[in-house]
Amino acid sequence: MAFETPQRLVRALSDTVRPDGGDGAWLDTLPELLDTATSRLGLTVERVQVPGGRSSLVALVRGQDGATATLKLAPPTAAPELEAAALAHWAGWGVCRLLDGSGGFSAPYGALTLERLHSEISLSSLPQNKALLEAADTVRKLWVEPPAPESVLFETVDTRTARQAQAMLKTADALVRPLVDGALALRDELVSGEPERFLLHGAFRQTKVLAGDRAPWLAVGPDPLVGERAYDLARLARDRLEDLVAANSGAMSARRRLNRLADSLEIDRDRLRGWTLFRATAAGVKAMATGHRREGELLLEFAGWL
Repeated sequence: MAFETPQRLVRALSDTVRPDGGDGAWLDTLPELLDTATSRLGLTVERVQVPGGRSSLVALVRGQDGATATLKLAPPTAAPELEAAALAHWAGWGVCRLLDGSGGFSAPYGALTLERLHSEISLSSLPQNKALLEAADTVRKLWVEPPAPESVLFETVDTRTARQAQAMLKTADALVRPLVDGALALRDELVSGEPERFLLHGAFRQTKVLAGDRAPWLAVGPDPLVGERAYDLARLARDRLEDLVAANSGAMSARRRLNRLADSLEIDRDRLRGWTLFRATAAGVKAMATGHRREGELLLEFAGWL
């Protein structure tokens, strides 16, 4: 199928291209990958979604029986095999289904055949308070015991944040080093006393929850790992960041939101605050280092409030 790779995907992956080609080489082969994957899986492409995702190509497809589905092609750096393992473990509870009958996960192509949801309707279309309520109800369902260690090796919160901490040390500007040093100290304290181990979504936020037919709201696009729930909730805590920053009471509203989220899901307020600060700082430093200055400044301002 001839198509133009969505520019949103091209821009996002340009920040992660490695010297050996990596995601850039994968982008160059996308048309061929899509044709081969759909042919082998017996699927017909209706259209490629635009703007689509930031880490994968998403196409609306039909099976040989006419049933609708979504095909997701992800580069090796996105570890689609781990996403598939997490989706299989959740088995549709609070999350989109991996459609085993339509091919499920095809390792050679990084292809996942998924239940089709209403991609144009996410929780971000709801008023903020309602969106947070629905988000909390959805993410609660995903926090389950991880698969047995011998069946799949998910990254831990400790391992992932250690890598992010090293990246911050290498790229942080001197002006933000006090904030970075505080975030790193918090991270060390948090991982040393991690109280629980759940399977986590890893990238949970309002835009990762879409309207469905089987259930009103279902999560998509996990970047799964194992660890404590407070880490998973920390990205959701900064949703609609521009609205928070623009408000006169932004700092107070941000802290109030954190407390409300923590209380609604019975999570320790201080641990949620710590992970929210760390994740916002890490994301802000990365954004600044990759030339996304406006985004980075917003994230670092938010982190400074906490």
